[in-house]
Amino acid sequence: MKTPAATHPQLAELLRLGETPLPELMAAAAALRDAGHGDIVTYSRKVFIPLTELCRDVCHYCTYAKTPRRLHQAYLSPEQVLEIARAGQAAGCHEALFTLGDKPELRYRAARDALATLGFASTLDYLRAMAELVRRETGLLPHLNAGVMSWEEFRSLREVAPSMGIMLESAAPRLTLRGAPHYGSPDKAPAVRLLSIRAAGQARVPLTTGLLIGIGETREERLLSLLALRDLHAEHGHLQELILQNFVPKPGTKMAKAPAPDFEELLWTIAMARHVFGAAMSLQAPPNLNTGRLAAILAAGCNDWGGVSPVTVDHVNPESPWPELDSLAEQTRSAGKTLAARLTVYPQYIEKRQEWLHPGLVASVLRHADASGLARTDNWSPGAGLAPPPPENAPATLSRRPATPMQVLMARVRAGERPNEDELTQLFSVRGDDYLHLLQLADEARAASCGDTVTYVVNRNINYTNLCSYKCSFCAFSKGKTHEDLRGAPYVLDMSEVARRTEEAWRRGATEVCLQGGIHPAFTGQTYLDVLHAVKEAAPDIHVHAFSPLEVTQGAKTLGIPLEAFLRQLKAAGLGTLPGTAAEILDDEVRRQICPDKVNTAAWLGVMRTAHGLGLRTTSTIMFGHLETTRHWARHLLGLRDLQLETGGFTEFVPLPFVHMEAPVYRRGMARPGPTWRETMLMHAVARLVLGPVLHNIQVSWTKLGTEGAARVLNAGANDLGGTLMNESISRAAGSSFGQELPPEGMDALIEGIGRRPQQRTTVYGTPPAERIAQSYAATPLEALQFRSAREYRAGH
Repeated sequence: MKTPAATHPQLAELLRLGETPLPELMAAAAALRDAGHGDIVTYSRKVFIPLTELCRDVCHYCTYAKTPRRLHQAYLSPEQVLEIARAGQAAGCHEALFTLGDKPELRYRAARDALATLGFASTLDYLRAMAELVRRETGLLPHLNAGVMSWEEFRSLREVAPSMGIMLESAAPRLTLRGAPHYGSPDKAPAVRLLSIRAAGQARVPLTTGLLIGIGETREERLLSLLALRDLHAEHGHLQELILQNFVPKPGTKMAKAPAPDFEELLWTIAMARHVFGAAMSLQAPPNLNTGRLAAILAAGCNDWGGVSPVTVDHVNPESPWPELDSLAEQTRSAGKTLAARLTVYPQYIEKRQEWLHPGLVASVLRHADASGLARTDNWSPGAGLAPPPPENAPATLSRRPATPMQVLMARVRAGERPNEDELTQLFSVRGDDYLHLLQLADEARAASCGDTVTYVVNRNINYTNLCSYKCSFCAFSKGKTHEDLRGAPYVLDMSEVARRTEEAWRRGATEVCLQGGIHPAFTGQTYLDVLHAVKEAAPDIHVHAFSPLEVTQGAKTLGIPLEAFLRQLKAAGLGTLPGTAAEILDDEVRRQICPDKVNTAAWLGVMRTAHGLGLRTTSTIMFGHLETTRHWARHLLGLRDLQLETGGFTEFVPLPFVHMEAPVYRRGMARPGPTWRETMLMHAVARLVLGPVLHNIQVSWTKLGTEGAARVLNAGANDLGGTLMNESISRAAGSSFGQELPPEGMDALIEGIGRRPQQRTTVYGTPPAERIAQSYAATPLEALQFRSAREYRAGH
């Protein structure tokens, strides 16, 4: 690849733009940044691993590269690498940044000898082994700054690192001439570096690159460098971030007495980079090189602070310490932005992981990621038995600050306005003060709609079989050929056992039985009718809440009758309401991955629409925290809202956090470990604002969150605790530590513990008879359960 020409079709236009007064140029750049990134400014919590400080290049400003005589050892040992990485792991880092010089073995015999002693032929071979070691032993995600590489080398290292970096620094060839900063550094020739940056794109490697500002280049040369990078990105789409780093003179270098660039030069370059690359590109400036000037950098259009380490120094700029993370967050907040941790690989590449991530890295990346593709903010997972993280404290100035754009949107949605998909996606992405404001607003909306009453229903779950012919990859409850290694043998309940459990539930004060199960290959629509007959014969007055849209669809199909006709038969046999399960995520892009043979989005909504038209009310649900994104959440909620406006048939909305521990899709490395705590709070709070104007009740699942978690969510928009759930088994099968039963005494204690008033309800939110309520307290222990092998079952037997 040739060095970029001394001109470019857009250069003249950009030079004219660059003459704009700096405040105006920065303001326009900042507006562009806000359009692409909102108020979020990111950073990566990393640990710095200087694998070797040897380098074949001799850049005149660099103190990182050293000769063998100045080093105690040529390369860090595997033990030293792991020691640093484990310190980063203990400090909550997500990234292991490997720094090293360009192929030092091509210059130094000491490097060749050290590599031979370690058992490797090249620095890149050793780097590959150490990156894999760190990821395997600590879970940290490697980011490799290995210098100039070929397509083959990028493809090899792509197997062990989700992202890499190589700074262009400058595309000006004259900087390699005698007396210039890159003289004697063959890897700094612009044509060589641009060829390597192109190779990364061809290898499908998410790449970090950037410019070094103030080493003798002109503004015009900077613009040509930016245009060269933009052209490569337009071709391959692989540049995930652009670093704009200001040169800092260092003692002991040939450029020690060279002047540092004026700060305005950095601001001008950041602003021009934003204009060149547009709203979406991530622009980074190192905070440790610009102490006390961060607000101005943000005002120029920057949106990222790069890697910040709570453990190790910046080995490239050791004289410039990292800012404390609390201080960085406060400085960012003072500039009107919110600091958020990201991963070494950016969200858009995680979302398109089949193209950009090696299959062997996907599980590692997803373990660190949230639904937005940023870093998980806590170690909490649904059902893991962990207490939720401590509540975030709202700043004293929160209520006095001017409303942010997100807070204005929240107010509009609370007032009943339907947000569009983009707006709702943004609501699901709020952090910092906006997040706290959202929780507060959702709780106020709950209080205005429901008062201080928290409702629950005394019920029993009866899961009549756990054998299923469908292949939902998230399900740990059903047992079939694809789930044989999961705990619990396949079973089916005899009708006599269904009746016994129903009668026992009635004796213990239940007003509802909830009936669901897998789709046994021998089940037909008549099976579901038989279940209803067994229940109603055992307890004629009990409410039957049964059969998901999948079961209803399958039942109608096996009988060869229309869906509406089958629903009429079920209703005549005693069906009272339908659960809104099998919804998972109402977006076929996701459903094709997690439940490809299940009813699609239109079919699920169609069953609900038909049921509502027949007077059968239903619940609605979402299962979130696996492989979907916040945009999918937005589509899901809008679909439910629109149907509720049409039919009014939903009784409640039930967010179901994904319990990952035993789920096949997680065990195969294809899903996140459930939502974060922040995301769990967000789902309930956003649902209150978006659905609240049309759907009164937002339920929290104590089986997924535990009683402490459920209590917290009741202060973020939820008003209902669901059922007492004698014999809840689906969450337990997925690995949840919670479940089985929370009797009325426990429900009341939970609710009263947060200063609210408990109230038992019926399935459709009526008031149960007094004798039912009285009988539900001090219930006798449940009798032993009876199961039959599922493989012995045949239709009609």
